Amino acid sequence: MRDEISKAISEHEVILFMKGRPEQPMCGFSARTVAALDALGASYAAVDILPDPRIRQELSAISNWPTIPQLFVNGELVGGCDIVTEMYETGELATTLGIEPKADAPAEAPVASEPGAPPLQIKNDLS
Repeated sequence: MRDEISKAISEHEVILFMKGRPEQPMCGFSARTVAALDALGASYAAVDILPDPRIRQELSAISNWPTIPQLFVNGELVGGCDIVTEMYETGELATTLGIEPKADAPAEAPVASEPGAPPLQIKNDLS
């Protein structure tokens, strides 16, 4: 499981581990993080941690970060919802993602989400 998570982080420039899917977040923090990424037009992979509790456990061991969501850019943990929201509002998130903010992107992180990237499946290497 840990190897699969590490592989997903290394193989995707931007990856979000969240509760639910981008098109159907299962908590407000995940929804807010997806909304910030989508408002910038960011391209990202997503992993739903809910189907297997081991994903969250192993992810937290890898990142040394206890909460979900977790956003990684270029293999490095950026942070969770609060950090991503603050970075969005200061413009730092767009810079970190290497994208120009959309001209019509709201100044404050949006709270609703648009459909986003399809979720990745983390496979249990024991099965």
